[in-house]
Amino acid sequence: MNNIILCPGQGAQTIGMSKLWCETSKAARAIFEQADEVLGDSLGAPLSTLCFEGPADTLNRTDVSQPAIYAASVACFAGWLDGEDLTVKELNMVATAGLSLGEYTALHLAGAFSFADGLKLVALRGKAMQEAAQASPSSMVALIGADEDSANAVCDKAREGDILVSANFNAPGQVVISGSASACDRAEVIASEMKLRATRLAVAGAFHSPFMASAADQLGEALAATQINTLRCTVMSNVTAKAHEAESDTIRQRLVDQLTSPVRWSACCEYLIANNEGAQFHELAPGKSLGGMMRRINRPTKVQGHNEPATVS
Repeated sequence: MNNIILCPGQGAQTIGMSKLWCETSKAARAIFEQADEVLGDSLGAPLSTLCFEGPADTLNRTDVSQPAIYAASVACFAGWLDGEDLTVKELNMVATAGLSLGEYTALHLAGAFSFADGLKLVALRGKAMQEAAQASPSSMVALIGADEDSANAVCDKAREGDILVSANFNAPGQVVISGSASACDRAEVIASEMKLRATRLAVAGAFHSPFMASAADQLGEALAATQINTLRCTVMSNVTAKAHEAESDTIRQRLVDQLTSPVRWSACCEYLIANNEGAQFHELAPGKSLGGMMRRINRPTKVQGHNEPATVS
């Protein structure tokens, strides 16, 4: 059977993520051992300690949660293969996709770069995004019941000269907008008037918006110095909702663009479903949020979760 791997993004972090994988798999433990060696005490404590023990307020910081989720997902993947006694080739992985940060996990699994190189990239990405968010008051608002047109209409009415854009198209009826704090305040009122449910998100700032331009510049420099290898399977681009092209420079540019462009997750999943009939979808740790989104995107498509070893059939 063909298999497609889905990789979670920021917001999926939770204390204890992938701990059970590390307790049951030498391969999973090796991932966190390498992560601790690569990052050292740059986050204030070993990454494995922050993942397994918290504290939550530290783990939820953008500069910590991004490398933490990346490591937890890769450890889950390694533990899963270890437990099934499979190689990547034997898994018959035909495609990978990741939500925002998860795109780096997806690219690593497809052979684009080493685990260590990917970890360095996501650590820099998280730090740069945290700094960009702290530079100006900004936020994000989830609009439930919205489609692209209605979300853009909310932004147009609430913008008033500030920055406010659609940032995440997660699933039908679930769009996140991103911009200045004052514009988000106005958007919540306007969304209610348009019979949409608006929920302010607990995030550091306006991700996937022009507020992240400085972070995109830093990331571009780091990507230029990172070796990008030939992909061994299809990897979805959040920006285009199509498969990444083979050229390494194009992959680099798409990852830079991702910081200031909307994430088209729903369209990514629709592309994978349409082009991989009969494939089994799998969601890596941490959490089960992507499976929940898939139920809204295409209910007949089942996603097998691997949040813990016990979930592996």
